Amino acid sequence: MSAESSAASGLASHKPATRAGTIAIGGDLHVNRMGYGAMRITGPGIMGPPADHDEAIRVLRRAIELGVNFIDTADSYGPYISEELIAEALHPYPKDLVIATKAGFERPGPNKWTTNGRPEHLRSALEGSLRRLRVERIDLFQLHRVDTKVPPDEQFGALADFVSEGLVRHVGLSEVGVEQIEMARRQVPIVSVQNRYNIVDREWDAVVDYCTRQGMAFLPWYPLAAGSIDRADESGDASKRIDAIASAHGTSAMQVALAWLLARSPAMLVIPGTSRVSHLEENVRAAELALSDDELQSLNALSV
Repeated sequence: MSAESSAASGLASHKPATRAGTIAIGGDLHVNRMGYGAMRITGPGIMGPPADHDEAIRVLRRAIELGVNFIDTADSYGPYISEELIAEALHPYPKDLVIATKAGFERPGPNKWTTNGRPEHLRSALEGSLRRLRVERIDLFQLHRVDTKVPPDEQFGALADFVSEGLVRHVGLSEVGVEQIEMARRQVPIVSVQNRYNIVDREWDAVVDYCTRQGMAFLPWYPLAAGSIDRADESGDASKRIDAIASAHGTSAMQVALAWLLARSPAMLVIPGTSRVSHLEENVRAAELALSDDELQSLNALSV
């Protein structure tokens, strides 16, 4: 048997995502901390259908086989395409699968994002997500951005209404600081935060620590810098350290970056995204990578 065939066989025999440990979102949604972000199963510029529809379906189904039971998406991915593909591939859903979605962006074109936090837009987006995902309630509904053009209380109040109406189970926020989180919590319980964060981008360290103290999940978006951790590091020092650790373990730099995130905090719920099964399998195997204290100390010192 070739090394490639052997590796594929090994992945098929167990669920590596379970090795990441679990987290309880909102205290009652228990998921493995190795999740999947479904943005990249759409077309170029996160717009339109994927170039390979069948591969996108395979990615989603393979994620479940590997033990992933948390998928993050948004109505703006496509728009709508990501949610539609998830339902096509996985409905009726496994009982333990949690699908989180987001609202608060409109899409005027590829790679173009316009905030819209008006309550009427958020409600329309929620109704569309319920329909596309073929569910009666969204387990985790996240405000994709706080819209500076709309009073925050109106946005957070709309989210509170969705919970009281039974359309949403739990509420999360995205790209927010501690002050905004606490402002929102005065109107509606917040169980998760999704901010840009990775091994060389630590702008939101304080929010990670806040979530850890408060028992909230932290979902790092851009966890692998779109596969370009090395290009995010102009000095080259971070890349050298990460590559050296990856070489010592016989793994990839991307796996080291994901393993570091999982070790950073028990609140961390990672959601690396990809449109290819081979990359998915590589990402999920990061849950099995145990970094030593010395390696973690070396990586903790990195940031750009």
